[in-house]
Amino acid sequence: MADKPHRTLQREFITSEGVDLRLTLASAGERAGAFLIDAAIIFGAFIALVLLTALIMAGRATGSEYLFSIVLLVFFFLRSGYFVAFELGSRAATPGKRAMRLRVVARDGGRLSGEAVVARNALREIEVGIPFLFLLGNAFSSDGSDTWTNYAALAWVALFTFFPLFNRDRMRVGDLIAGTWVVRTPRRKLGVSVVHAHVEPSFVFTEEQLAAYGEFELQKLEEVLRREDELSLIVVAQAIQRRIGWTGGGDDMEFLQAYYAALCQRLERNMLFGKRRANKYEQA
Repeated sequence: MADKPHRTLQREFITSEGVDLRLTLASAGERAGAFLIDAAIIFGAFIALVLLTALIMAGRATGSEYLFSIVLLVFFFLRSGYFVAFELGSRAATPGKRAMRLRVVARDGGRLSGEAVVARNALREIEVGIPFLFLLGNAFSSDGSDTWTNYAALAWVALFTFFPLFNRDRMRVGDLIAGTWVVRTPRRKLGVSVVHAHVEPSFVFTEEQLAAYGEFELQKLEEVLRREDELSLIVVAQAIQRRIGWTGGGDDMEFLQAYYAALCQRLERNMLFGKRRANKYEQA
């Protein structure tokens, strides 16, 4: 029974290589936890910025209003750029999401585009950022503020904050517009050197299986192994297994390390005899 909530969040995810990863969507609680971690980091940086500004302006009678405006502008780019920069990285996740073992993916199974990342995070400003700053400004206003306007801003924030609870895919409005999901990433022990990786003896490949790829694919495989991106490892492993007809099973990371080592040995051995294969399209 404990697994039932997890099963309800599982979704078919067909990659461009035709591999079904069967991803599990992040729960609303996991997403909230990731956001709180990221918010703490952003506000910590903002407080440091404010303290630095206060030190710079200490003893100065003029120019403080301009510097304060600059601080607010920097804060806007900080909170917006923070999410975009991290989600455009190879892990497609902010530090908060990485701590909660989450990442962003495109719902259509394709590559996560920069446009989608920018769109989903631009919507966050409309969902939460602008109303929050409005409320904060009214709280420190000396001439009073319209109570009903504050209530409207609070209702706006609450509507978008709890939106993931009212759709089966736990999406923010930003995810809905950008065509993205936030999903759990597989737990995996990484950090193994590509060159010195221990190869399990259970992985034995035939000459035909090794002949499926050449030097170009070997380099790309090494890039995937060094980058240590969980979803890329799964996709590449299953794509190679399908191409070479592998039925031996095994852990994806261990399979790729074993295939990489065996392919290295084959290509080096062939080069000694003057045989060289640049890529999978050349004859072996």
